[in-house]
Amino acid sequence: MLVSVLASGSKGNSTLIRTKTANFLIDAGSTAKNINDKLKENNLTLKDINYILISHTHSDHTSALKTILNKYTPTIILSELMYNDLPFLKQYDNVMFLQDNILIDNVVIENIKTSHDASDSRGYIITEGASSVVQITDTGYLNQKYFPKLKNKNLYIMESNHNLEMLMNGRYPKWLKARVASDVGHLSNESSAFYLSKLIGKDTKKVILAHLSEENNTPELAIETLKNELIENNIEFTNYEAAKQYEKTEGVEI
Repeated sequence: MLVSVLASGSKGNSTLIRTKTANFLIDAGSTAKNINDKLKENNLTLKDINYILISHTHSDHTSALKTILNKYTPTIILSELMYNDLPFLKQYDNVMFLQDNILIDNVVIENIKTSHDASDSRGYIITEGASSVVQITDTGYLNQKYFPKLKNKNLYIMESNHNLEMLMNGRYPKWLKARVASDVGHLSNESSAFYLSKLIGKDTKKVILAHLSEENNTPELAIETLKNELIENNIEFTNYEAAKQYEKTEGVEI
C-alpha cells in the first residue's frame, strides 16, 4: 500500500491510497486540476482513481468532486446523509453507501463517527493484508470507544489544526474561534498529540499531521507539540511530519 497526502488544509484536502488492486482518494477538495497534477507525481491521473471516500461534505473536502464526475466514473463511498448534501450525485450511478465494513477485493474499509458541524462526518481505517492506514480530520474530539479499533496501525493521518493560544489571540471573530475550538470543530495540536500518544504502537511506521490552519498554527508548533507529548509518555517514536496545503507528501509504503 502506498499513501500520499495530496493536499491538506482549509483550501482543500485529498489523500491518495494506492493498493494492489485499486486506487482510492479520501476526499476531493482543492481543484480537479490540482489533484490531477499531484497524482501525476505518483504516476497516476484521475482516470486511474477507482474509489473516492468522503469524510464529510464541506467544500474543502468535496469542491472538485462534481468536476471529476463529469469526466470520470469512480465509485463514490459516503453515508446517506452526505449523499443528501450533494444533489448532483442523484444523477450519478456509481455510489456506495457506508456500512460498518466494506470489502473491496482484499481491502477492508472501516469508518468511525467523528464530531464536526456537518450533517455527518467520518474517519477511515483502510487495511490491506497486514498494511493499515487511519485518516481522521475535521473533528472536535475523538471518542475513546474507538481507541481499540484505531490502535497500533501502520500510518496515522491525524488532524492537528490549531495552536489554541494562536487561535484565541488571532484575527478570527469570536464566533469562529468558538466554533473551531468546540466539540464540533477541529483538533488542536494538544488534543491531536494526546490521541496519538494513546494510539501509536509497535507496528506504527509514520504519523502525518494534517489539516493545519495557515492562520492559527505552524508545522513547527504542531510537530513540537507531538514530540513533547510522546517524550512525556516515554514513547520512542520520531517518524512524523506535517502535511502542507500546496505540496503533496512523499509516498509512504506500508
